[in-house]
Amino acid sequence: MQLAQFPHLFAGSPPWLLTLAAIGVTVHIGAGGIGIVSGTGALATRKGWPAHRAFGKVFIIAMLANAAMASTLAAILVARGVSEQMSNVFGGLFAFYLIVTAWITVRRPEGSVGRLELVGFALALGMTALTALGLLKIAAGARPDNGVPVAAPISVFLIALLCAGLDLKVILRRGVAGAARIARHLWRMCVGMFIATGSFFIGQQQDMPRFMHGSPALIALGFAPILAMLFWLSFVALTKTFRTSSMAAQT
Repeated sequence: MQLAQFPHLFAGSPPWLLTLAAIGVTVHIGAGGIGIVSGTGALATRKGWPAHRAFGKVFIIAMLANAAMASTLAAILVARGVSEQMSNVFGGLFAFYLIVTAWITVRRPEGSVGRLELVGFALALGMTALTALGLLKIAAGARPDNGVPVAAPISVFLIALLCAGLDLKVILRRGVAGAARIARHLWRMCVGMFIATGSFFIGQQQDMPRFMHGSPALIALGFAPILAMLFWLSFVALTKTFRTSSMAAQT
């Protein structure tokens, strides 16, 4: 949600709704900031170490609060006729899904699945269908919500489709183990964090000092979780650190 547009979007609302919206935006921003800081700490510390686990727990709680509040606020606006906020409803739900499925991957015993994996798969299928519908509308001449480039919904569709396919694979194989388990946890956490950093450092530049608008530093900070993900995925794939079940279970 663009902060500069917040008062305008809720203009004319009853006082109680304005108050709740202000509280919601405060929680959304605060949780997002905590998520970015704690996520950076989790990425910077060795996987499986106490510091990584501590940062990770804070990151999960903060990101779930951030995503839930973003979707709730955007849903309220959609109900009030601000249809372009539908993309924020989707973005919040997608971030929530990524963080929960990343967390359950390392909490679930190896070689097992449960109801959350089934719910996650159903949600991934739903998101894939929604983004496909949006792409069909764009192909028919509609403009993407919030003026985002067409490449954005295409990328989201491909990621949602990938998530659904990988979720189905885990379900059919009755779980995931070893390095594959760590990789699944890692990339989902990083993409979830990217939603936060991209939304703030890239999507909120209009709320920053004018001299920072379009700054390469902001672009780099926005994409930092993706770069970190590529580094750690390479580390997991090219080393033997997480190839055994005993090491993977330590995360």
